[in-house]
Amino acid sequence: MSHYVPTAYRTHTLGEIQSKGAELVDSEVTIAGFMEANRGKGAICFVDLRDGTGKTQVFLKQDNIGEEALDLVQRMTRESTLQFTGTVSEKRPPKAKEGVPTPPPAYEVVATSVNLIARAEAPLPLGVTDTVHVALDTRLDNRFLDLRRTHVNAMFRLRGKVLQYGRDKLNSEGFIETHTPKIVATATEGGTDLFPMTYFETPAYLNQSPQLFKQLCMSGGLGRIYEIGPAFRAEKHDTYRHLNEFISFDIECSWANDEDVMGILERMIHHIWQSISEDEECLAHIATINQFRATQDEEPIELIVPELPFPRVSYCDAIRIIKEKGGKIEWGDDIDAENSDLLAVDLPQFYFLPQWPMELKPFYIHHIEGEMGSTGRQLSRGFDLNFGRDELTSGGQREHRIDVLIENLKDMDLDPEEFEFYVAGFRHGVPPHAGWGLGVERILMKLTGAKNVRETVLFPRDRKRICP
Repeated sequence: MSHYVPTAYRTHTLGEIQSKGAELVDSEVTIAGFMEANRGKGAICFVDLRDGTGKTQVFLKQDNIGEEALDLVQRMTRESTLQFTGTVSEKRPPKAKEGVPTPPPAYEVVATSVNLIARAEAPLPLGVTDTVHVALDTRLDNRFLDLRRTHVNAMFRLRGKVLQYGRDKLNSEGFIETHTPKIVATATEGGTDLFPMTYFETPAYLNQSPQLFKQLCMSGGLGRIYEIGPAFRAEKHDTYRHLNEFISFDIECSWANDEDVMGILERMIHHIWQSISEDEECLAHIATINQFRATQDEEPIELIVPELPFPRVSYCDAIRIIKEKGGKIEWGDDIDAENSDLLAVDLPQFYFLPQWPMELKPFYIHHIEGEMGSTGRQLSRGFDLNFGRDELTSGGQREHRIDVLIENLKDMDLDPEEFEFYVAGFRHGVPPHAGWGLGVERILMKLTGAKNVRETVLFPRDRKRICP
């Protein structure tokens, strides 16, 4: 449970008023938030106040706050920001029907003063408390209001918890957090899917991934590092699961192979899910999301802590399974969403797809010595992590031998001289190492049931959206 430190504008959050109400009865508090609604005329008024941590009813009586202050509140527009000082009181519960359990106690604040912080203009560009469907573009155009919707607010509080618990697990396994540059002189993986920019007088790019810099940390002897940061892909996708800027968990680990870092990944995900399942705040956020889903006739999300270890289905076995289920695919093809649906019939949760063909993986992936696929082509130590039909992670053991690395670059029509800053890090001995990158947004989709990755990003960037 987090501890709130009072500020100049409030002594308690609204969540604290409800969670600690029994301790606060008859105490004077100052609270602040958005006015969701007001009810009542004449000498009394009830205000529903919301601040992101919870909701509390404020009771206003003319005898307590004066006629002018009461009139101000009764005429106030929805979503205006207000500050109240008053006394905490236990609300009288509604009379329960026979056989219906009595609800837990709730608390209100009996106001003695009110302060208008800021009046909201009317009409609102979108309804904050309405349960009617709002188009995603309308929501994103007005994200500042969309975030006031309780289920949306809950999603981003869960996002913070995912990052917290992911960090906790990696720290516990000896990893240190670091940060790599996002302005680079050359492509991370080759190709043209880059955002060009000018760095003073020098042509440069926004980085596709921290991959090459993570590996140089292994050359430097840092051993186990992770980064949580942005990556940029100039891919012209327009799907429910692609963004052009996203946040990624990335790790790199010395003296490790692909199986070692798959173990780290599955333990981290298990820890995130297990921790959320034991965190009362997180469970309350999930309940909030499910309450909204019920208004949309959507199935509630169910938090299922995955069992360890996650299933492993090699690329060759995956091709065989897809063919047996009637899918149209050949060895050497990428596994697209339609064919992933066939795998997901028996693998609806997390599962690994290891040992991909070398030709489908980047130049820095290690190949499996002496291992060839069914067509005699080279297999790699690269893997993906899927959840049902959706890919969440790509990773693998990296090539640490400079002669093989240079040949891989040439085989993929890349000029080793353009990657000299990277190749130079392998000239003086590098330990075997492996790692992965996990999209935070895709993890949140699976945790919250979001149908579009844009729902899980505060201000998404895609082909059509660069503002707000």
